[in-house]
Amino acid sequence: MKNKTYKYLLESIKDNPSYFCLIDPDKVEVNQAQELACLYEENGADCILIGGSMMLNDRFCEAIKEIKIKCTIPVIIFPGIFNFVSPDADALLLLNMVSSRNPQVLINEQVRSAPLIYKAKLETIPTAYMLIESGCMSSVQYMSHSLPIPRKKADIAIVHALAAQYLGMKIVYLEAGSGAEKQVPSEMIMKVREHIDIPIIVGGGIRKPECAEEKARAGADFIVTGTVLEDLKNPCLVKEFAQAVHNVKRNTDDRYS
Repeated sequence: MKNKTYKYLLESIKDNPSYFCLIDPDKVEVNQAQELACLYEENGADCILIGGSMMLNDRFCEAIKEIKIKCTIPVIIFPGIFNFVSPDADALLLLNMVSSRNPQVLINEQVRSAPLIYKAKLETIPTAYMLIESGCMSSVQYMSHSLPIPRKKADIAIVHALAAQYLGMKIVYLEAGSGAEKQVPSEMIMKVREHIDIPIIVGGGIRKPECAEEKARAGADFIVTGTVLEDLKNPCLVKEFAQAVHNVKRNTDDRYS
């Protein structure tokens, strides 16, 4: 089915926002990645994102393959570099960092990945990636040579999100960055939500379930956590995040249909 994963994502947010868990295969062994993914699914995650800023260890594709053996929820690639491609994934967020002015992340990486995606017959979800100031320099900011959008400049975020929608992007991703000191401001999420008609992902620096709920109530359709779960010793935390996000009931009025 064409765009099967994207349709699943739209269906998952009809009544309430969805919760994504991010796994960086550079930071865990393959068997640990599989165990984490299963734990996330068992405790309410709606999707597994897999990826990171770099690829220091050659276990990206193997991790996806092993996760897919046991998990039934979608596994979507969150690419840091062009060769983050695997035929075993359900889809790939084809990121365009619209907040940047660096051609490498605006078009060069996408061109390099295109033949790999074509060969893998992988579903792509065109995603406008917007880096938001978070109080510290994130890995993605450093690696992409990109200035983040200032936290207090919601108008800049709005016009970038509108441009992305008019260019045909399917999702806007507001990103504070891995391990961010501050999350994407709720006011910014609300104002972007008021102006666009495509789903919004929000991630970076979300360390508590109540924070995840706050971002969902502000208008985020998908909440992503990653760093806070890397040294997971309490599986209940995943469940608390999932419940906090899913507790935000709303009616999208078929906005994305």
